[in-house]
This record gives sequence, structure tokens and C-alpha cells, in this order.
Amino acid sequence: MAEKKVKKEGAEKKTKSSQKESAGSGKEIKVKVRLHEEYKKEIIPSLMKKFGYKSVMQVPKLDKIVVNMGVGAAVADQKILEEAVKELETITGQRPSVRKAKKAISNFKLREGLKIGAIVTLRRERMYEFLDRLVNIALPRVRDFRGLSDKSFDGRGNYTLGVKEQIIFPEINVEKITKVMGMDVTLVTTANTDAEAFELLSAFGVPFMKKELKTA
Repeated sequence: MAEKKVKKEGAEKKTKSSQKESAGSGKEIKVKVRLHEEYKKEIIPSLMKKFGYKSVMQVPKLDKIVVNMGVGAAVADQKILEEAVKELETITGQRPSVRKAKKAISNFKLREGLKIGAIVTLRRERMYEFLDRLVNIALPRVRDFRGLSDKSFDGRGNYTLGVKEQIIFPEINVEKITKVMGMDVTLVTTANTDAEAFELLSAFGVPFMKKELKTA
């Protein structure tokens, strides 16, 4: 009995050890993202019915989200850009790429090659997770928010919205920021028309402004 007990304890220690090694192996564990699951189970069938698609492959989808933060103040102080990069990484969960000026503009004291902005391109799980936080947490925190305009589509099924203050994201500590900065968020879809893109994004919960019915 004592021998069996020793073997059992040894097996348990080995199992725990392998679990720790697996957890610390650096392998990415895929977790189901709420909006992605909703897209597959609810949005695809809904759009197929609405637009009469014959194949699932015809249904438009969200391809990527591009978050761009222009930092004009970086011309005078590059530390502001460094803070912007850190904040954008905190908001999106992904390291941004730094954008440089393509040409010099003397009136703005802008030199060619000067770092003046940061950009992040989100795909797959991070894209859905960011969109979920944007529409359900960040945008409702905008003062007097009444919805997004439906006039910002580009004619090819992509939509861009401007965020005036990064502090609408709860990940940003208001007490630690030195400058309020805005950003542009572009939702890139595979839709062929703006109408299809509108329905897709609306199904994801993007809060477009409700159109008031005209009365005679």
C-alpha cells in the first residue's frame, strides 16, 4: 500500500510539473472571442437572408481594423510620440509601428523622416476583441454620444471614425497622461457596397445614429 501511495504522489508531481511547463512554454492558447462566435452563428445567417447570398463565401466579413494616431506635437517634442506609442499599445494590445514624415514642410517646422505618428493593424482575435471594447465600453463613454454618422463609408465597404480623446478607453489612466490625443479607427470589410458594410457593422453592434422619421 505504501509503495502504491508513493507512486501516486510521484505521478501527481509529474503531472503538475508538465502542466507548469506547458503553461510557461509560450504557446498561444486560442480562446473563443465573443464577436467572432456571434458572427459565425448569428450574423452570417442573418446577412444571407437579407441579401439573398447563395454561399457563405459571399457574406462580407470584417477583414482588419487599422488604428492610426497622428501626433503633430511630436514635431516640437518627441517624448509625446513615445507616450502615444505606449498608450496605443495599451489600448490595442499590439505594438504600433511608428510613422515618419514623407516630406519636409518648413511652415510647420516638419523635417523629412521625422517621427510624427503611430499605427496598428489588428486582425483575427485581437481585431474582434478591440471592436467589442470600442462599441460596448469606449464609445458609450463619449460625452453626449448619440451615435456614429453613416456618412463616413468610403464607397468600397470600409468605415472610418474619429476618436477625439484616448481617455475614453478605460485602459488609459487619466491621471498619468500629459496630453489628450485623438485617433482614427478604420474598419476594413470585404463588402462590395457600403450598404452591405453598414448592415455588417450594425450587426456587430456599431452604434450608428438612428435616422428620425420625417413627418409630413
